[in-house]
Amino acid sequence: MSEHLSLPHDIGDRLKAHAQQSTLKDGAWLHLDSTRLHPAAVLVPLVCEKGQWHLLFTRRTDSLADHSGQVSFPGGAWEELDGDLEQTALRETWEEVGIDPASVAVLGKMARFDMVSYFQVTPVVGVVAWPSEMSINTSEVARAFTVPLDWLADSRNYEVRPRQFDGQTFSIPYYNDYDGEIIWGATAQITQEFLRLIRN
Repeated sequence: MSEHLSLPHDIGDRLKAHAQQSTLKDGAWLHLDSTRLHPAAVLVPLVCEKGQWHLLFTRRTDSLADHSGQVSFPGGAWEELDGDLEQTALRETWEEVGIDPASVAVLGKMARFDMVSYFQVTPVVGVVAWPSEMSINTSEVARAFTVPLDWLADSRNYEVRPRQFDGQTFSIPYYNDYDGEIIWGATAQITQEFLRLIRN
């Protein structure tokens, strides 16, 4: 058994199978009108630092209309010129943090994820050549940072907390503070789903 979490040799096949699952939800309680959902994509960026796999996250600026001030993966809404959602994830990552699409080796996609903000998000998993010089778009991103997979996979570092939404109380995953940042909600759910995918 290796000291750190590693990527399985069949990760491409695992992602392909995962992408064929029924759509995941931003909480099992969520029932959204599918005709109102907007297609979007995020990059789940894997980087290797000192022999250990990390995920790269961003914290959105407080001025954005959707999910302002929250930790997220780089990404955004699909645009017609993108063609497919993989290109959406790469374009948005380039626009938000300056990572060249040519430096990302895409491994595959995860199942679509319906969010309370009426985006249907496709997570695209890719390995980023690292270290990579980033250029942060400060109108959208307040900060970019990495978190080790080992820390994210440690059950002592996250919990489920009650949160009020639309007059009801729901159970939402929260990670503990990491370097001053709190990963929670849909980003935490996608993270944990990815960890289950590579560990099972």
